[in-house]
Amino acid sequence: MKLFESFMNGANTILWSYVLIVMLVGLGLYFTFRTKFVQFRMVGEMFRLMGEGSKGDKKGISSFQAFCISTASRVGTGNLAGVAIAITTGGPGAVFWMWLIALIGSASAFMESTLAQIYKVKDGDTYRGGPAYYMEKALNARWMGITFAVLISITFGLAFNSVQANTITSSLNNSFGIDKTVIAVVLSIVTAVIIFGGVKTVAKVSEWMVPVMAGAYILIALYIVVTNITELPAVFALIFKSAFGLEQVAGGTLGAAMMNGIKRGLFSNEAGMGSAPNAAATAEVSHPVKQGLIQALGVFFDTLVVCSSTAFIILLSGLYTSDESNGIVLTQNALEGSLGSWAGIFLAFIVFLFAFSSIVGNYYYAQSNIEFIKKNKLALNGFRLLVVAMVAFGSLAELTFVWSLADLFMALMAIINLIAVALLGKIAYAALADYKKQRAKGQDPVFYTSNIEGLKNVEAWEEAPEKKMKKIG
Repeated sequence: MKLFESFMNGANTILWSYVLIVMLVGLGLYFTFRTKFVQFRMVGEMFRLMGEGSKGDKKGISSFQAFCISTASRVGTGNLAGVAIAITTGGPGAVFWMWLIALIGSASAFMESTLAQIYKVKDGDTYRGGPAYYMEKALNARWMGITFAVLISITFGLAFNSVQANTITSSLNNSFGIDKTVIAVVLSIVTAVIIFGGVKTVAKVSEWMVPVMAGAYILIALYIVVTNITELPAVFALIFKSAFGLEQVAGGTLGAAMMNGIKRGLFSNEAGMGSAPNAAATAEVSHPVKQGLIQALGVFFDTLVVCSSTAFIILLSGLYTSDESNGIVLTQNALEGSLGSWAGIFLAFIVFLFAFSSIVGNYYYAQSNIEFIKKNKLALNGFRLLVVAMVAFGSLAELTFVWSLADLFMALMAIINLIAVALLGKIAYAALADYKKQRAKGQDPVFYTSNIEGLKNVEAWEEAPEKKMKKIG
């Protein structure tokens, strides 16, 4: 085990310090310029689209439900424990790098989710899709799709879910003194009940859970910020000073702030990682760009709102210099310091909702990719049992091992996905141009395969009616 941990730490250092930082920032900026800053110019359109319900098949998953599934996965441990770990290991400056990766990465999120919508496939009453599907259909590289499908199934279904379970267990044990083994057993049973219910159950659970949990947490954070409003300028100064200050450069901690901010930011908002497109593909919309925009908004919501809430709670408390290595315990201590002992108990409840909703969302991503490799009921049920086992394992495992495992597989899948998105960029740009052209005419954009010249291997979208008529004629 020690040898494996040493290998993981070495691999993570190389991947995160050199490879991924360059890819995430470089490609994020490239996509931002090529889409003409879509994540900023079309914010109003993103909010308008959030109100749209399911189009067409009433049995399909709506834009809002797809947004909730992806947000259920995004809004979780990364927003609470992850932000705390980033601040204690990288300093307050890590918060700035978290913000930056969200602003840049939202363009990557737009690209990958638009592509996922274009290449989604019908699955009974719903759809499924994601990077594995556009790798196979658009790049004709099934081997690449299978590699990605294996990585995301391990990353989300197993590694990330063990992280979420670990956070739930630590939080409940810290607040109520409940035995970790008891928590592990109960959590495993509840997880099994939900994931054996299928994707519709996942969508329904996420739809009510996400707004409730996020809203409650943001209100608490807002109260703390308002009651400490005079200290806010000093907090911003601390963040920017720590991100760029000369003392950080001289002390060698600037790199730590950058790496931890980007690493924990990606874990939280998942922009470019290739996970959210699996949820984006399930939505029933009239045009692929609609989900691209909604998922870009999800990145903003996750990092700029929820992650920032945690950062302000910790920085205002002054506990960011604490030796506490358990991220969720540090966040609880910061809340208790600001609001009293009841706040730690309240956060334990919020943590349960945050992390459990992530377990639900993470499992769906894995299921979609298991079905890409081979649609086999026996194999899927076997994987479900493995997910439940990893929830139990994560509840009792060492914190550092669990996070290192998640970081390693997250890096590998992000690299493969970013390569595919970069190769397929012209298709997403063409879809965006088509969308804007229709909106400029005052139309509700509708997508047909013929809208993009040379588009092939697309199953879920029809040809334009006039094209069909020409063929008949």
